[in-house]
Amino acid sequence: MKNLLINLLKPNGPWARWLIFLTLAAMLGLGWAGYFEILKEYTDTEVLSFTVGDYSISVYMVLKALLIIILVFWTAAIAADFAESRLGHLGNIRSANRSLYLKITQILIYMVALLVTLDILGINLTALTVFSGAFGIGLGFGLQKIASSFVSGLILLFEKSVEQDHLVEMSGGISGFVRKISARFTLVETFDGKEIMIPNEDFITSSVTNWTYSNTRGRIEIAMGVAYGSDLQKASDLMLEAARAHPLCISEPEPKCYLRGFGDSSVNFILHFWLNDVTAGRWQAQSDVLFDIWRKFKDADIEIPFPQRDLHIKSSEITEALKNG
Repeated sequence: MKNLLINLLKPNGPWARWLIFLTLAAMLGLGWAGYFEILKEYTDTEVLSFTVGDYSISVYMVLKALLIIILVFWTAAIAADFAESRLGHLGNIRSANRSLYLKITQILIYMVALLVTLDILGINLTALTVFSGAFGIGLGFGLQKIASSFVSGLILLFEKSVEQDHLVEMSGGISGFVRKISARFTLVETFDGKEIMIPNEDFITSSVTNWTYSNTRGRIEIAMGVAYGSDLQKASDLMLEAARAHPLCISEPEPKCYLRGFGDSSVNFILHFWLNDVTAGRWQAQSDVLFDIWRKFKDADIEIPFPQRDLHIKSSEITEALKNG
């Protein structure tokens, strides 16, 4: 039923839309010319009428109203598609600005369509104040999330904090590239090819990491531990050498290696180096540098330890346990 109503107000297919529009226009013209007087005679009677407040509504009025509503909203749909096609050919504006202009244009078109429909039907807007309270309650309970996502989408388009092809990371662990910002959701394509539709509200109310908001640079962090007794300065120099040797590593900011502490089984370092374009891939660069560090440590006889525990057993306790056993 929902899809049927959507297709009635915004049908798919330009040829079918124009054909139905012309057919309805012809029917409306015949009605205004007086050819539907017979239909009005049988449907605009007291028997087939009901009263709402001070208004008397007949079956003929309902049919006429439906015809006008469908006709006007089909005209609005055609105008919205025309505006979308025209904006799509404007190559001198950014995709985010194009989406913003399209949303504003669609809102204006459908608002005008609604006002025109009410005027044609002869409905006084002051009469709708009776239903404003109920509508507000319905909007608050039933359409709260939809309205919030819609407004959030407009905020994103205005602020330009998240745009198409940006690399983002959500607080829930979702990471990927923004492919589309629509009225209700933002489409994020993850690194494994999944397309996740995230409500626009989440980008406003949750913490979002945008790796490419002002620039595409990104820092890679590698934690590394070496065995006690190793040449710590040599280990630090080898890690920096591995980072500088990578083709994607940039010289400014330059790579840094920090001694972070003395652990239970290892001396712990942190290696930082920067990529000029983080969208080219962070994990591959990290993997390449780790492989290079492994080879350099092996050639320099620097050991990467694994956790060890020393177990001390007192012989007197074992003897006592055997006697009692």
